[in-house]
Amino acid sequence: MTTTRLKDQYVNDIIPVLKEKFQYKSIMQVPKITKIVINKGIGSAVADKKLIDTGVDEITLIAGQKAVATISKKAISNFKLRENMPIGVKVTLRGSRMYEFLDRLTTVSLPRVRDFKGISDKGFDGRGNYTLGVKEQIIFPEISIDKVNKISGMDITFVTTATTDEEALELLKALGMPFANQKK
Repeated sequence: MTTTRLKDQYVNDIIPVLKEKFQYKSIMQVPKITKIVINKGIGSAVADKKLIDTGVDEITLIAGQKAVATISKKAISNFKLRENMPIGVKVTLRGSRMYEFLDRLTTVSLPRVRDFKGISDKGFDGRGNYTLGVKEQIIFPEISIDKVNKISGMDITFVTTATTDEEALELLKALGMPFANQKK
């Protein structure tokens, strides 16, 4: 089994630093990323069903793993939405695919954002998980700009074992996430 560059860096460099900084008694207490969930809501799919297929194809290309359509849980008449209608796309990455995606996100995709000054540190949920909103899917090199019908965004959620937002922030910074207020 091959390991990714980022996983090796986590095991060899990041675990000892975080263990020292937060005074953990065991390396098993050091927070780690358990999964990355890429979610894309496609509200206009109510009118056009082909948008879901396009969304599945795009997220599958970006993640390197087959994406699935998400369906509505209840009917909302104001949005012309019926129960069990496909309204979005999601994929959950774990293991080496998760580390490969995170590596590509931090080194290739995020620097391609126009006027990029770093990502906000306001996306933490209080339990050590972080959600990042991406406005355009074309920042990913896997997506061909010529084949894109409509520019749309997505949410990328990093689920960690950290118990506090401070621990999760340090973990994500150590993994190379370019937070805006980083002091160098």
